[in-house]
Amino acid sequence: MVTPNEQYNELGAVLGAPKLYFKREDLHPLGSHKGRSIPHMINTHIKTGAKRFAISSSGNAALAAGLYVRQLNDASEAKNAEPIILEILVGQNIAPKKLAKLEALKSDTVHVSIHDRPKQALLMKTKGSNENGAATVVSLRQSDDDTALVGYESLARELGEIPNLQAIFIGTSSGTTAQALAEYFFKKTSASKNKNSVQIHIVQTPTCHPIVDAISGILDSEEPEKSIADAIVDRTALRKETVAKLIEKTGGAAWISNNESIMSAIDITKKHTGVFISPNSALSVAGLMQAIYTGHSWDGAVACVICGD
Repeated sequence: MVTPNEQYNELGAVLGAPKLYFKREDLHPLGSHKGRSIPHMINTHIKTGAKRFAISSSGNAALAAGLYVRQLNDASEAKNAEPIILEILVGQNIAPKKLAKLEALKSDTVHVSIHDRPKQALLMKTKGSNENGAATVVSLRQSDDDTALVGYESLARELGEIPNLQAIFIGTSSGTTAQALAEYFFKKTSASKNKNSVQIHIVQTPTCHPIVDAISGILDSEEPEKSIADAIVDRTALRKETVAKLIEKTGGAAWISNNESIMSAIDITKKHTGVFISPNSALSVAGLMQAIYTGHSWDGAVACVICGD
């Protein structure tokens, strides 16, 4: 198992979910749950001959990519092999703490640059192709590359080891992780002919909630507060319709957590577990709190994915 499934029944009892687990993806060697998909994407494209990659990220995916490419290049250097090149494109508003982590990875093979519109800059970087039609610089954007879904299967399998797991809560930006989890557990349920799938509950912010909109039809009526969960940034969410249908199939739901809810989740988690979780990780706990407050209940286990910074 890559990261632990930690049981916190005291916190669960306080919240109203007595069998509560944290999936500690913040303890992943590559820093977050993005360490599941990014290495798989890179390895898959390397097999086709790719040597140059680019990623636009608010932090966690870029950090996972940078750390993994550094590992690959350390191994390649020992074999005198051609290095892998990674270009990390970040926005002007990236959190200083995350930028500092990325800057620490800069080298001859890992480049970091700041852009007004990083996604558009990524498109420009990756639009060229070689004589065989393959991209000269491969995009590591998870939202439109289904290779990423395969990378998250290991996370789903580890969550599946929790006894009598009935629901998973996860903070969501593009919806890629949620899609992978929902597909895995829905297929597993269908294969075993069980009546109920593991519910997938996604949690977004007032700043960015396109998948919640696809499920609930919520429309912005006023300028929202800037969320302290700064990793939820994908306003396009190419996977939103697919994720919305899958969440419905699993019997899950979608939630929006504001800063007050997020801070409450951080505080109550610290008080009853001794664990400090980041605002992005706290989305899962905040979503669980909202679900219980509105009448959701389970007689089995509930898991919150503690995704990382």
